[in-house]
Order: sequence, then structure tokens, then C-alpha cells
Amino acid sequence: MSDPAFFFQIDNAEGSGDAVIVCEHASNDLTAAANALGLSVDQRQAHIAWDPGALGVAKGLSSALDAPLIHATASRLIYDLNRPPDSPGAMPARSEAYDIPGNRDLTPRQRLERTRAHYIPFHAALFSLLARRLASGRPTALITVHSFTPVYFSTRREVEFGIIHEADDRLARAILARDVGLLTRLNDPYSAADGVTHTLALHATPLGLGHAMLEIRNDLIATPVAQQAMANRLAPAIREAVKECL
Repeated sequence: MSDPAFFFQIDNAEGSGDAVIVCEHASNDLTAAANALGLSVDQRQAHIAWDPGALGVAKGLSSALDAPLIHATASRLIYDLNRPPDSPGAMPARSEAYDIPGNRDLTPRQRLERTRAHYIPFHAALFSLLARRLASGRPTALITVHSFTPVYFSTRREVEFGIIHEADDRLARAILARDVGLLTRLNDPYSAADGVTHTLALHATPLGLGHAMLEIRNDLIATPVAQQAMANRLAPAIREAVKECL
């Protein structure tokens, strides 16, 4: 389901599996921003604009787990859906080593306009999806899918698969306990302390849902074939872990 008035899409909305999949950084589309925020073509393809490969993995997991998937259709540089409206990172003037000219000196009115266009509809739709499932008595875990760079500020990251949690660590640890053939760590390369679990804090924690944020090193999911292979690799472990925790 897609509504051109909003900057998100829901796939497999009536999926019968025990999870809902979220991909906040699915797209690098900047057509909704004036002059593409002043970024070059190369910058628009870089990790600052999106999580490369994450949507392909999320779609594969949605299919394998028969899970609804909600994902962004605009770049996180216009609005990062995994950040609250008062966060500087929601509409960053600088991301990693790059200045974002189109986000410099935004007025409160401009920030509010982006929040109304991107953040509020996305999270309202996600909450509605979760609420309908819970009202119907359907067990539900919330899983967000992200990717990260192999090198960050000149430092090589050895971890291949990170599992991050918010208040409840049960699902994250259950996934961690299963061998997926990757160098896997808990709360690496990020943790909740880095402010990266907003979606989980907003939805999973208040509703008491098992949850996990999946971080996959993006050199491992650089092609559609690799993305599908990663989804196939992770899906059995996630399915088993979800059933264990629900």
C-alpha cells in the first residue's frame, strides 16, 4: 500500500507472521527537497542519504516471515524517521564528514513542515498497524532493519551483524544466541545510548513488544542477490527467536 501524499509505503499489510518490519532509512530519494539539499550525485548515493541494501533485506525478511513492512520513500536527510522532532539529527546540517547545505539554518516553520510531511504520518501509520494487530490478539515483535559502513571515520569495523535493543533485551539476545554465520555482536556498532533506537522507544517499549534493531554491514548486502541471501540467512534465526520470546 502506497499513498503519494505521504513519504512511506506499507507492503504485505495483512501478513500473518509474528513480526512487523520497519526500514526507516530505505530510500535516498531527494526529489521532495529543493535542489536535492545541495548534494552531489555521489553524496546522494552515500550512506549519509540512506542505508544501502537495507530495504532489499527488509523486503526479503517480510516475505520469508510473512510480516508487514513499512518503509520510507524519501531520504533520511530530509527527515530521519528514527529521530524525534527535537533532535538535531532529524534534519542534520552535517552528517558524518559532509555538510548538508539544504539543512543549514532551517527555521522552526521549515522544521515543522518537514515533521508534518514525513515524521507524523509515518509513525501514525506504524502505530495504527501495531494497534490493529494487538487488538486482534496477534502476537507481534517489532524489528527495524538498517545497514552500516565498513569504515567509519577511518576506522575499520570488524563486526558484520549488530543487534541493538531498547529497554527489553530478550529478543536481541535470542537472535544473538543463534548462529547465522556472521561476526555478530550485541549493541555494536551502535547502542541505544547513541540515540539510534527512537522507533523502538516510541512504539515497542510503551506497548511492551519484543524488539530488535538489525544492523548489517553494507558491503555484505551491496547487490540485490546479496540482500536476498542475507534475508534468507537471517530469517530462520529471527523466526525462532521471535517465537521463543512471544
